Amino acid sequence: MTLHPASSRHARRASCSLLLLALMGTASATDRDDGRAWRAGDHHVHSEWSVDWDTSTSPPTPIRGGDSPYSRTRNAEEARRHGLVWMVHTDHGGPNHSAVTHDSAWPALQQARNDVPEVLQFHGMEFDVPAGEHASLIMAPGAHENTMLVDLERRFSRREVDDDARDTPEAMLAALRHMQAQQPQPLMFVNHPARTATGIGVWGKVDPQELRTWQDAAPDVLVGMEGAPGHQADRRHRGLYRNDAAKTWGGFDQMTAQLGGVWDTLLAEGRRFWITSTSDSHRNIDMGGADFWPGQYSKTYVLARHDGADIFDGLRQGRMFAVTGDLIDTLDLQVDTDGTAPATMGGTLQAAAGAQMTVRVSVTVPDGANFNGDRNAIDHIDVIAGQASADGTLDMSVHTVRAAQWQQTGNRIAFDLTLPAPETRGFVRVRGTSNAQIEPTPDAAGEDPWQDLWFYSNPVFIEVAR
Repeated sequence: MTLHPASSRHARRASCSLLLLALMGTASATDRDDGRAWRAGDHHVHSEWSVDWDTSTSPPTPIRGGDSPYSRTRNAEEARRHGLVWMVHTDHGGPNHSAVTHDSAWPALQQARNDVPEVLQFHGMEFDVPAGEHASLIMAPGAHENTMLVDLERRFSRREVDDDARDTPEAMLAALRHMQAQQPQPLMFVNHPARTATGIGVWGKVDPQELRTWQDAAPDVLVGMEGAPGHQADRRHRGLYRNDAAKTWGGFDQMTAQLGGVWDTLLAEGRRFWITSTSDSHRNIDMGGADFWPGQYSKTYVLARHDGADIFDGLRQGRMFAVTGDLIDTLDLQVDTDGTAPATMGGTLQAAAGAQMTVRVSVTVPDGANFNGDRNAIDHIDVIAGQASADGTLDMSVHTVRAAQWQQTGNRIAFDLTLPAPETRGFVRVRGTSNAQIEPTPDAAGEDPWQDLWFYSNPVFIEVAR
């Protein structure tokens, strides 16, 4: 990361001196006429079909409920109770688990869809990544769902068979190329990417170059990672990031949370690489587990119609933001240069060299208490701009906006900010927090996650014509 102190100081002054109080008539997602609105969901949820295995038999026998006691219907009911309108069932694989998927998990999904129709439920699994760890594999809705998932699991999942050839980088690339060629294409998000790291920037089973290589093999399939992993109820090892030298930062993975870190570097390269927030629900804290229910603490909001195909498209295109503790429930980010045709999250603004950009931000804080009984308040919001410098280093600036600089009407906060366009290519993203930390810091043992809430937008990309 390269942070230029002078330009950084100038950027912080600009966040006040160039701030324009937002025009409250600016269109937001709630004003749209295409039926799209912010719809909360979770793409990483386990059920009783995340089985354990009796290895005294050959082949091993699945033990129902071994890794999670809940039915898929129960998970969908809890998702509905905690404000979700979509979710993905993602059970672990294992030896011949494709048979469990086909014979048990798929019928259970049909039952859950029938029992809880208000929640749009996707078929998926926690894919055992060859030469890696885990990823959420999500099937496009339709008649092909189970056939395609069972086939992918049987062909490529690392733990499906005892075969060292399954656990190689080449096997992962073969799997991704196969998925990229499928119609309809599935989606994949890398789960808890830095959980096996041993230090800050000391990577384990997932490293930044692997993320690049995987996305190059399947750019329409491998589209992002968990920015905020699940297991947030574990106060000793938040996110189950057990290495004290490589913790989560404000509940977010270091690859996302470090300013100018892995995520910013990927974005500065022009990669359409999105982040999410999930529960990774196995066993709820009320039953002695490390987890919150789907939607109880973590949510991924997608701008979409109440339609599975449109939510799937929003996940693929980056029309989404990640939040913990219900700090906000809408986030509109628009960037333009002339007041017309603004680009929004996941989109790209074409700007002229030397142009000034207007960044418009609005969020809403929920009216009621969150699921910890707290009424949330935002301490500050950061507008973050990044670009690659001529020498290839990353040039980042942070523009911090506080209550004195924003306009609030009811529970809606809004402001405008003027920034220079990047020299050639860059991005703008937004984050905010309930606490006074200028930057997120590694999470200490015993920290209360409800007192450390954050939201992160996905980026708007800027391309400058030369």
